[in-house]
Amino acid sequence: MPLKPKVSDLPRIRGALKFYRIAAYITGVFLLLLIFEMVFKYTPLQLEMEIGGPGGFFALVPIDTVTAFNLSSAILIAHGWMYVVYLFADFRLWSIMRWPFSYFISIALGGVVPLLSFIVEHFMTRRVQAEIAQLEQSTTPVVAS
Repeated sequence: MPLKPKVSDLPRIRGALKFYRIAAYITGVFLLLLIFEMVFKYTPLQLEMEIGGPGGFFALVPIDTVTAFNLSSAILIAHGWMYVVYLFADFRLWSIMRWPFSYFISIALGGVVPLLSFIVEHFMTRRVQAEIAQLEQSTTPVVAS
């Protein structure tokens, strides 16, 4: 019989779900920005993104000619760290919900495949909310009439 979350974990589950959802959206946005950065840099365009340089507030400049804030590198670094936070949120939700390990892997893949974090977040949120409702229903005392 698979393990189920405990009633006493309901507040922790709600907090873990909120943290996971925020991390999923931020990671997904940074992954999309990373895709744009890679298209600019690794296609025949050969451009990097720069902020505050001679080209104005935002400019696309040839590779290795960035003289101001290198937005391309910032996106790479931010996505990398945000993915670590996303994995922590994934682990926290997975462990509180007492799901099989395959769920952990499925959620983790959401942060590396473009747009998948939004899709996985939607389905995992529905699953958690359904399990919360089921858990609350099982603890509600039945009133005899």
